[in-house]
Amino acid sequence: MRKSRKDLINATVIIVVATVVVAAVIGGIILLDSPAQERLRRLDERRVDDLRELAYAVDVYWTREGTLPSSLEELSNERGYYEELVDPETGEPYEYRVLSGNTYELCAQFARDTAEEQDRFYKDYWAHGPGRQCFELEARDVNRVIDR
Repeated sequence: MRKSRKDLINATVIIVVATVVVAAVIGGIILLDSPAQERLRRLDERRVDDLRELAYAVDVYWTREGTLPSSLEELSNERGYYEELVDPETGEPYEYRVLSGNTYELCAQFARDTAEEQDRFYKDYWAHGPGRQCFELEARDVNRVIDR
C-alpha cells in the first residue's frame, strides 16, 4: 500500500509535535528543581523573610526604647508584635544575641546554598549557605512615628 502525500505530511507533523512536547518536558525537568528542592527553597525564603521581619521589629524596639531587647521573648511581648520567632520546619526558635551597643545577630538553620540563585531580591546581605548562618546587624531608628 502506498501512502498518500497527505498521510506523509500528517505523520511528519505528528512526529515533530511529539518531539517538541518531549523536548519541552525534558527541558522543564532539567531547568526546574525537584519538588523536594523547591520545598527547601521556599522554607529558606520563609526563614529569610522571618529574619528580615525580626530585624525590623528590633529596629522598632530600638526606636521606642533606645536599647536592644535582651531576647526574642522580650521582643515578642511588645504591643503589636506578631512575627514568627520559630523555624517554619523544625519549630526551633531563631537565635538572637546582643553583641554590643546597637549591634546584634540573628541566626537560623538553612537547607540550601543561595550562591547560584540569581533572582533573589535579598541576594547580597541575606545570602547564605546550608546549615547554621548568622547575620550581624545594627539597630537603626525607624523613620516613621511609633506610638509608645
